[in-house]
Amino acid sequence: MDDAIFIGGGGQDHTDKQGLLLSHANRHGLIAGATGTGKTVTLQIMAEGFSARGVPVFVADVKGDLAGLAKSGSAGFKHHDAFIERAGKIGFDDYVYEGFPVTFWDLFGRQGHPIRTTVAEMGPLLLSRLLGLSEAQEGVLNIAFRLADDEGLPILDFKDLRALLVWVSENRATLSTRYGMIAPQSIGAIQRRLLVLENQGGAGFFGEPALDLDDMMLTDDAGRGRINILAADELMRAPRLYATFLLWLLSELFEELPEIGDPEKPRLVFFFDEAHLLFDDAPKVLIDKVEQVARLIRSKGVGVYFVTQNPADVPDTVLGQLGNRVQHALRAFTARDRKALRLAAQTYRDNPALDIEKAIREVGVGEAVTSMLENKGVPGIAQRTLIRPPSSQLGPIEPGERAAVIAASPLAGKYETAKDRHSAHEMLADRAAAAAHAAEEAEIKESEAEEREREFRQARRYSGARITRSSSRSSRADASISEQLTRTVMKELTGTTGRRIVRGILGGLFKGR
Repeated sequence: MDDAIFIGGGGQDHTDKQGLLLSHANRHGLIAGATGTGKTVTLQIMAEGFSARGVPVFVADVKGDLAGLAKSGSAGFKHHDAFIERAGKIGFDDYVYEGFPVTFWDLFGRQGHPIRTTVAEMGPLLLSRLLGLSEAQEGVLNIAFRLADDEGLPILDFKDLRALLVWVSENRATLSTRYGMIAPQSIGAIQRRLLVLENQGGAGFFGEPALDLDDMMLTDDAGRGRINILAADELMRAPRLYATFLLWLLSELFEELPEIGDPEKPRLVFFFDEAHLLFDDAPKVLIDKVEQVARLIRSKGVGVYFVTQNPADVPDTVLGQLGNRVQHALRAFTARDRKALRLAAQTYRDNPALDIEKAIREVGVGEAVTSMLENKGVPGIAQRTLIRPPSSQLGPIEPGERAAVIAASPLAGKYETAKDRHSAHEMLADRAAAAAHAAEEAEIKESEAEEREREFRQARRYSGARITRSSSRSSRADASISEQLTRTVMKELTGTTGRRIVRGILGGLFKGR
């Protein structure tokens, strides 16, 4: 099947080969089924098929099992005989063991190359979803992003966003008249949610160097597409971060890739495991965005495959975009389960020779009801299919083997060292320092002016003019004392005593004559 990816054998005796046409692989798909029914193995064999046809793949490894894609299967494996028997039964004549080119990624940078993006690239919508913000809090976050654009403040990492929120809080009275009401309670709530996300390890996802999407679409020297495996076992402890990251990556592909129409084969296939996490408690605006991406991204050569336990986990508006389907067993223990089973069966093209609802309930592990798009995009007739065995190792690899794959990666060393550019945090700190310096200089100038005024006042107090006025007062005081003394003397002279003195003096003068 040169123009298709071999999925398995269908029909009465399982010799009717079931394949996924490469030309329709960008029309998305669904892999569904209860836990333990074989969804992960189906995902693994599809990733192998795409890689062998030169199509890069992205897949999240929730349980650690998909790491085995990097290593060839072996005859010593416990299921070797069962694999060989199944390959013969479904006519998989060229079945061989082989490993595939793998690039390991990890948001936390421990089990693969770190993946980062900037806060600005994440955007307020997805960041609000990630933080679980209310409508009012999301409004404040939108104001912060708009303000950053208006002020030329790059928001690259958490410290940039925190610094921006502090600045918004300090200037909210002025900003509210321009951008709308900014409640301090909303800013406080956002800051607390950032702290929670940081405690979960999410802060490391924001920063630089940011992911280059071209690094997700590489091929090896033999022309096989590289399989990008995201280590998600630890990431699943923060399910909101996991779902938001995958949606961000899907949105980035949608925004950045050019239109190419319907290519002969996809340029990338994206598997969204545990897809129900994307839609749990998601606001309508977010679901609308997923629907838009699913509807339009196919013309950019990207196929999206949702992997979940029940088709009902995916909204109908999105489910209607998924043309290629692999339905593993659904368990019907309750009335709700039976209703979901019946609805799932009704989405398949009828097969007169197959009771689809019964088949979905009864298929065993490694078996599924499949329906792939045929020529002109027509849904294929539902078939009960034995899924082909994987060529790569089934199950995880050793930590040393993973480390060797990471070291030999063409991306080794590109993302490992974080960079910290001059951005909003530093710019706002520079502004604060400049404002403090300006305030200090103004205070010094004011102090100097006050000192000059004080000296001027002191100089006026002890000037010559003031000394002259002081001498005049002294002269007037002396004159006053002299006048009083003269009056006293004259009074005494005109009195009895005065007359006696005068007579004595005159008598003395004329006595000798």
